[in-house]
Amino acid sequence: MSSDSALAPPAARTAGCLELFLVFSALALQGFGGVLPFAYRALVERRQWVTAAEFAELLAFAQILPGPTICNVSLMIGWRYAGVAGALSALAGMLAGPFLIVIALGAAYTRYGDIPQVRAAVGGMAAVAAGLIAATAWKMGAALLRKQAAKGSMAVQALLLLLAFVGLGLLHWRLVAVFLVLAPLGALYFYRNGGRP
Repeated sequence: MSSDSALAPPAARTAGCLELFLVFSALALQGFGGVLPFAYRALVERRQWVTAAEFAELLAFAQILPGPTICNVSLMIGWRYAGVAGALSALAGMLAGPFLIVIALGAAYTRYGDIPQVRAAVGGMAAVAAGLIAATAWKMGAALLRKQAAKGSMAVQALLLLLAFVGLGLLHWRLVAVFLVLAPLGALYFYRNGGRP
């Protein structure tokens, strides 16, 4: 992702600090166990602040930075539209509501967590969250595949993806080990092809 595309908002779209705060507050309050599916829908499909490919690129970059991934995405999008004030507004929106809710839920779970119906409800919410994340991953993957197919061969990228799956999913290696092996290989391939996958 070039720095121009990452930082410059589309010419026809603007967002102020209040709008950033409200949008990210709504995202944070919709997601139980993760807001990624809701963020994709709100930022890509509804608001069209970023394209599907840009969202995937921002997400990939956010995952290698320290801190929660979606908070990193909120900072980047806030910065893109309103500079430092926008970044802080978007991050405040992500954190304020959930902070208060988690404190209240923690107190309630401490008191009522042993009730079988409460345990069953938490298990059901976990299954729904997993399904939402899988559907979002499918949408993002399809958008990236379309973008990469337009550029040329995807064989090396597919091989790196397969190796990551084998390392993490089948061999149960630590994420840092898989990253330290595969990231330099992907970067070397990208570099040798002049920035073209």
